[in-house]
Amino acid sequence: MFVPGLRQTAKLFLYGYRSLSREKKTRRRRRRRRRKRRGCFAVSKKIEQLPSPEETEHLLEHQLLSSPCFSPESVSQSLKTAAMPLRGVSQSIMRARQKKGGCGTIKNPETFAQQNYQQLKEYFLIKNMRFIDDTFPPDNTSIGVGKLDPADLAQVEWLRPAKIVTNPFFVLDGVSRFDFGQGKVGNCWFLASLGSLTFHKEIFEMVVPLEQPISGKDYCGLFHFRFWRFGKWVDVVIDDKLPTIKGKTIFARSKDECEFWPALLEKAYAKVCGSYADMSSGTPAEAMRDFTGGVHMCIPLSEPSADLWKLLCRAALAKTFMSCSTIPKEDDTTGPTFSNGLVPGHAYTVTGLKELMSQGKAVRLVRLWNPWGYGEWTGDWSDLSPLWQTVSTHDREKCLSVENDGEFWMNIEDCCKYYTSISVCGLSPDFLDENPGCHWKTSMYENRWVAGTTAGGCINNRETFWTNPQYRIKVYGKPNSSQSKNTLVSLMQKPDKRNRRMVKNLFIGFTIYEVSEKDETTSGKFPASFFSRKTPVAQTKTFTNAREVMEFLNLKPGEYLIVPSTLHPNETASFLLTIFSREETQCYENSGRSFNDPVEKVKKEKSGQNIECKKQISRQYSDKYEEVDADQLQSLLNENILKGDLRSGGFSIDACRSMVALMDTSVTGKLNNQEFVHLWNKIMKYKEVFSKMDVSQTGSLSLVELRNAIKASGMSVSDDLLNLMAVRYGATSGHMSLENFISLILRLNCMNKVFETLSDGKTLRFSKLEWMSLSMYN
Repeated sequence: MFVPGLRQTAKLFLYGYRSLSREKKTRRRRRRRRRKRRGCFAVSKKIEQLPSPEETEHLLEHQLLSSPCFSPESVSQSLKTAAMPLRGVSQSIMRARQKKGGCGTIKNPETFAQQNYQQLKEYFLIKNMRFIDDTFPPDNTSIGVGKLDPADLAQVEWLRPAKIVTNPFFVLDGVSRFDFGQGKVGNCWFLASLGSLTFHKEIFEMVVPLEQPISGKDYCGLFHFRFWRFGKWVDVVIDDKLPTIKGKTIFARSKDECEFWPALLEKAYAKVCGSYADMSSGTPAEAMRDFTGGVHMCIPLSEPSADLWKLLCRAALAKTFMSCSTIPKEDDTTGPTFSNGLVPGHAYTVTGLKELMSQGKAVRLVRLWNPWGYGEWTGDWSDLSPLWQTVSTHDREKCLSVENDGEFWMNIEDCCKYYTSISVCGLSPDFLDENPGCHWKTSMYENRWVAGTTAGGCINNRETFWTNPQYRIKVYGKPNSSQSKNTLVSLMQKPDKRNRRMVKNLFIGFTIYEVSEKDETTSGKFPASFFSRKTPVAQTKTFTNAREVMEFLNLKPGEYLIVPSTLHPNETASFLLTIFSREETQCYENSGRSFNDPVEKVKKEKSGQNIECKKQISRQYSDKYEEVDADQLQSLLNENILKGDLRSGGFSIDACRSMVALMDTSVTGKLNNQEFVHLWNKIMKYKEVFSKMDVSQTGSLSLVELRNAIKASGMSVSDDLLNLMAVRYGATSGHMSLENFISLILRLNCMNKVFETLSDGKTLRFSKLEWMSLSMYN
């Protein structure tokens, strides 16, 4: 069980002194004295009774932290070392297996920051302690940079709810959009989405588990919330210490100061983002996706479609989230709002739709809510508009509420005039279809663009575009049966930074091609020649530096190729491609079997050619048993066989040790004459491959040339494996030297043969000893 390091030390306090006999107490005092003499921590005074949680927390934070031989970082690090998580490729394999087994779903979310809520809760309840989260500590680092001026920052005090009010509640009298208002962090986009969340009880309880005591015997200062993050649900644990100034919360504030779910939910999302400051600026679509894990669609309002109202009504009936953003601030705008009361560049929640009869005409109204909790539209159909006198008494009493609570009505025409777009997000894309009985299918793929291997840029980069990841999709159905839009393609880029404010979104998009019957037999990636003779059937209108781009399309029955890309080549990033389809489809990632246009393979050297001559050379470096070890091999390769061909310092001793291990059939750490000649033949073959594929004649292979070199060597690899090779063997310049290429291709060839020999063709089984022997020597 993972427990934060600071908490582990609590066992020194909570041994239950009342129950100890006098002899046990005496022995314990002696042990303390011995520890003190050794320089270890000892309790400075006798504790006669079990301390309260508050006293324990005080001791932990003040007495323990001042001890010269104690630091929470050291204890936490020792615990993490004891249960060190897997790293690198091992971690990727583990996560892929866990995802396949159902981990990352709403019913089985991944733990965030390796903190298991149930285990932590059990631990702190048994120890009668209050949880303090050392992964999101109650200090200025969690507030972040730039949100508070130094004077306010100096006054911040982190308090638990019971220290803020005498009678705190997690949820008081249900949940509502009127429960909260925006604080000092510019996260209206988050709170606008939170306003939508309060309309959907089932989804709200997915994100905010309600059975979380804020006082009483089951309370330990520990809370958890769930968010969807880039293809998986995560369970986020926090403590309940909130930043306050003079006893008032400074960020999300509740209208009733005794209710704390808004502030705690905001803190959990701030932890996911990196800090409270990292929540500044964003789009409602981002938070709506993180609350639902569903499908998002952005509807531009500058040129609204004729069926806009029908689409919004379908979305409302399908229990979706809806929000919209106002137009940016104009040059002549003074003050924080427009003259009509709207806040420029601000996110609002769509809370209702209504069609009324006014003066004999149908009027379509949209109800909106400002997450500030105040400040409303003052134009037509606002709270004090005389137009409300033109509707029936029943409609007026049902719709109109004259309060400065941030909620108001406006007609759809004004909404399109003053707002840039409406974002709609639902658990499924069913709201897109006029047929309520239709059920859409979802396919999701995670991948990466890697500079030099799979980051080919947009179609304007003709020579490298084909290297991007490719996905083939087959749409089933009868010819001409699909007259309306039936496919929604979403491309989302995943951040590689812990803090949200440090994420720099790339310009991304995708292009879709139809695969003709002639091309259907093509195995693996389509080469550059395919794209030079094809015209896209669909693509993103523009490449945008947004977190997510999408297109709603009509794909007729047939086979298609989807190519997601960045705007410019050699830009590294991770992405999530999601395909929602109304028709039955089959989709798969397209790399692995063949690469670029056909490459002439290098012919093998005839067996036995110059064998005796090679043995004679090896004898000049070998020992009396005519065997060479790694040191002798290094001299032989760098000073004789490849002299003049090496441009980066020659083979390292580690590379030579690896080659010996790969070719050493007797496991002696040395190569006999026969093994050495076999290695020499391979090296000369791969040297010739290298020379032929080095089209630029630079003495190194670009990572694009590496693809063809691997194929010319008689092997093929997937995009994922090629990316790993680029990271492991390539230089930071994006090129690969002859030495590294030979080391790479020898290992690739050897590991292929190991799998073919020891596997059943699909999987490989090892005992622990077998696995350790193979990995530690080879």
